[in-house]
Amino acid sequence: MPHPSRRFLLLATPLLLTGCGTVLDREKYQPRSDWPLAPPKPRRTAIGPRAGVVLVRSVLAGPGLADRGLLTLEPDGSLHRGYYNRWAVPPAQAVTADLIAWLQASGRFAAVIGEGSSLSPDILVEATLETLLADPSSHQARAAMTLVVAKPHGLGEIPLIQKRLRAVAPLSGGTAPDLVRAQREALAQLLREAVALITSVAPGKA
Repeated sequence: MPHPSRRFLLLATPLLLTGCGTVLDREKYQPRSDWPLAPPKPRRTAIGPRAGVVLVRSVLAGPGLADRGLLTLEPDGSLHRGYYNRWAVPPAQAVTADLIAWLQASGRFAAVIGEGSSLSPDILVEATLETLLADPSSHQARAAMTLVVAKPHGLGEIPLIQKRLRAVAPLSGGTAPDLVRAQREALAQLLREAVALITSVAPGKA
């Protein structure tokens, strides 16, 4: 027969474990949120003849933009990467798809393709996404991208234009939806400028 104190310990142990479980259950669970980085495309406005085929190569990721966590600039100048709030795909990958979609929506080109297509392009587009972050201290989101447009020439390419595009958008608050909304708007400004720039150096109408 167990010693009385031993028996008390055996009886009390389940109660202690139950109490620990209750404390853990009360802890708030915070799931991860994956946010799509896809600003709404503008309405198609182009009419008449269209320029040739545009090839958009995969957008490169600048420093800090290879991961999916939302970036916030801290007051001390450091970057905070969100753990619970992330982009659905890496930002550069999303911007590649967005640029193709916006060029297609412009209606100014016969076709807009990505890498791996069998079509022969008339225009080549390369880009590096350099900045995409929220800056709460200045109440804005910032985005920057270097865009290079070239045309094929024999086995090489002839550069047509290279430009660094920058954009800011107002940041209304510090919640995740606020951060996402502002960064999408900053990206939308970059995409509008990119489409206009690519169109301006497009070859003669087909």
